[in-house]
Amino acid sequence: MKKYCLLFFFIGLISTTFGQRIDVALLNKYNVSWDEPGPTSYQSMPIGNGDIGLNVWTEANGDISFYISKTDAWGEEVKDRGDWMKQGGVLMKLGLVRISVVNNHFKKGDYFRQILKLHESELLITEGTGNNAIDFKIWVDANNPVIRIEQASGYPVSLKVTLDNWRTNGEGDTVLNKSNCIQWYHHNSEKADSALRNIVFGATIDGRGLVKTDKSTLQSSHASVNQVISIYPLTQNVNTPDNWISTNDQQVINLNKTNTETARKAHYKWWDDFWNRSWIFIEGDSIATKTTEGYLLQRYVTACSGRGAYPVKFNGSIFNVDNPDYNGRDKNQPLTPMNADFREWGGQYWFQNTRPMYWPRLQAGDFDIMLPLFKMYANMIKANEPLVRKYYDHAGSYFAETSPFWGGLLYMGPEVKENWTGHYFTPVLELSMMAFDYFEYTQDTAFAKNILLPIASNGILFFDKHFGRDSSGKLLLDPDNSIEMFWKVHNPAPDIAGLHAVLSRLIALPGSLINEQQRKEWIRFQNELPPLPVGTKEGAQVLLPYTGPQIIKSHNAENPELYAIYPFRLYGLGKPDLELAKNTFAIRKFKEKGCWFQDPVQAAMLGLAETAKDYITFNLTRKAPGLKFPAFWDVGADYLPDEDNGGNGENGLQQMLLQTDGKKIMILPAWPKEWNANFKLNAPYKTTIEGKVRNGKLEEIKVIPEYRRQDVIINE
Repeated sequence: MKKYCLLFFFIGLISTTFGQRIDVALLNKYNVSWDEPGPTSYQSMPIGNGDIGLNVWTEANGDISFYISKTDAWGEEVKDRGDWMKQGGVLMKLGLVRISVVNNHFKKGDYFRQILKLHESELLITEGTGNNAIDFKIWVDANNPVIRIEQASGYPVSLKVTLDNWRTNGEGDTVLNKSNCIQWYHHNSEKADSALRNIVFGATIDGRGLVKTDKSTLQSSHASVNQVISIYPLTQNVNTPDNWISTNDQQVINLNKTNTETARKAHYKWWDDFWNRSWIFIEGDSIATKTTEGYLLQRYVTACSGRGAYPVKFNGSIFNVDNPDYNGRDKNQPLTPMNADFREWGGQYWFQNTRPMYWPRLQAGDFDIMLPLFKMYANMIKANEPLVRKYYDHAGSYFAETSPFWGGLLYMGPEVKENWTGHYFTPVLELSMMAFDYFEYTQDTAFAKNILLPIASNGILFFDKHFGRDSSGKLLLDPDNSIEMFWKVHNPAPDIAGLHAVLSRLIALPGSLINEQQRKEWIRFQNELPPLPVGTKEGAQVLLPYTGPQIIKSHNAENPELYAIYPFRLYGLGKPDLELAKNTFAIRKFKEKGCWFQDPVQAAMLGLAETAKDYITFNLTRKAPGLKFPAFWDVGADYLPDEDNGGNGENGLQQMLLQTDGKKIMILPAWPKEWNANFKLNAPYKTTIEGKVRNGKLEEIKVIPEYRRQDVIINE
C-alpha cells in the first residue's frame, strides 16, 4: 500500500549541491548516430530552430539532400485529394536542396557517419577517412532565420548546390535568375482563400566562392578545403512577390554581416539553456533506455518545430516526408505515392490532436513553445465572436474542433444534423485549463490579462448564453456532443467537467485580474451547473459519458467520461471519490495504445504505475516501421511521423514522476519500483524539482525556491 509522506520528515534527502546543470555526457549517449547512408527521405534526420526545419539524409553516392520546411509556409488548398485536403491550406515544404561533391572519392563501403548532436543541435556527416575525409556540419541558427552548411575536407573539393523544386510547373513556384545565388518563392493564386492569398514563402541560397551555372544550381569557383553554404528562408503576407524579394534580399545582407562564430556560440547557448530547463533519464529494465530516448527525442523534435508563427501540426509536424507506400488507409487499394507536401488530415488544426504536444511543455519548462498555440486560438476566439453573435444572437465565443489557422465557424443550431464535430464545444474549456496552468507555472500577469482571460471568459460566456436551463434551473447542455464519441446528447460529461474546472479557477483569480461583478456572474453560473453523470456498470459505480439512458450510438474509440480525470482533473490522487474514478478507468470500453489516446496520462493520474508504464513505453518506442529516426512515430490514427503519440508519452512519463494540485506537489505518484531515475521538472509558481530515484525511493531532492519544500509530498 503506497503512503504519502510530508517532505519535512525527509530533510535528510535534501541536497543543495547535486545537479543544477544537465549531465551533458549522459545526454550525449542519446545522440542519434548512423553508419549507413539513406538513401531517401524515409532515412532522414530532423533538425530545426523552432520555425525552420530540415529533413536531412545522405544518398548512396555521398550527396547530401534535405527538405526545408517552415511553420508558416501555407500553400493553398489541394482540390483533388479528398475532404481532409480541401480546407485549411497545405503546410508545404519550401523545397529540396542537394549538395554534391564534384570530385568526391566516396564510394559504397567507405567509412560513413551521420550524427545528430542533441546538446548542440547540429548534424555532423563524415564521408571517408584520412586525407580523403569530407566533413559537413549542418545547423539551423536558434536565434536567426538562416541555415548553415559548413564543409571541411582533407583535400580541396568543389561543391555543387542544386535546388530541386517540383512545383514550378504552374503550381505557384518561381525560381529567379539572379547572379551568384539561388532565389525562389511560392505565391498562392488569387483563387485561394483570402487568408492564404497573399502568402509568399521561399528562400535564397548563397556562399562565398559559389557561382551560378544555371538558375537552380551553384558550384564552387575553385576547389577548397573549407566552404560555407547559407540558406535564408522567409515567409511574408504581402501584396506582391516583389515585396517578398526585396525583404529577402535585405535579410541576406543583414545576416551576412553577422559573425558566424558569434552566432554559433549564441546558438549553443540557446540549446544548452533549453536542455537545462528539465530532463528525465531512466535506468532499470531493458525498456528504460529506449523510453528515455523516446522522451528526449520527442522533446527535441518539438523544440525544432514549436517556436514559429503557428503551432505544431499533429500530422507530421514540419518533418513529414515522401510517402511511397501511401494507400489511403485501405490495404486493398493500390499504392499512391505522395510527395513531402502531402499529409493526411490536411492543413486544419484538430484540437484533440494538437493538445498532446503542449500539455507536457509545462513540466518541461518549455513555455516559449506554448505561446504559438495560445496566440493562434486567442485570435480565433476574437475572430469567431462576431459569428457567434450573427448565428445565435448572443455573446461569447469558441473555436471549432477542426479549424484552419485563421478560425471561422459554421452555424450549428439544434436543428442541424448531428456529425463528428459540429455540436462539439469542449476545446475552449480544455485550452482554458492549459492557459490557467501556464499562468500558475509562470506567474505571467500579462499573459493572464491578454490571453488567458479572453479565452476562458469568452468560452464560459458562450456556454452560459448558448444553452438553456432545465425545470430545476440547472444548465441543460442539449444538443451537445460528448466529444466525437456520442453526438447531440444530453449533458455530456466532458463539458460538465470542463465547466466545473474552469469556473472554479476563474472565480479564484485575484482582484488585480478580475472585478467583483465578473466573479459574481461566474459564481452564479457555477451554482447552475449540473453534476457529472454517474451510474452503475458491471456492478460498480462509474462516471458516465452523458446523462440519461446510455443508448446513443458511438462513433469513435474514446472514453468521454474519463475527461473528469484528465484533462479537467476533478478526480485523482488526494481528491475525493478516487475509487469511483478508478472503477471508471478499469471498466472503460476502449483501451487502445499510442496516438491520441489519453490512457497513459489518466493511468498515471490515478496512481496506476504498472498500467502507466505499459502505455508510456509503448508510446515512446513505437517508431514507424519504414522511417529510420527513432522518434518518427508510427501513423496510428494520424499521419507519420505522428506527434500525438510522442506528446502523450511525454506527458504520461512526467505525471508518473510528478503531479501538482494547486500548490501541492506529489513526487513519485505512479512510479514503478524497478525503474531508477534522474530528473528535473517544473512545477507551478516558478518552481523546479530535481531528484534521484533508486529502487522506488527518493534518494535526493532539490526544490527551488526552497520555501516550496513545505508543499511537497512524497509517494513511496
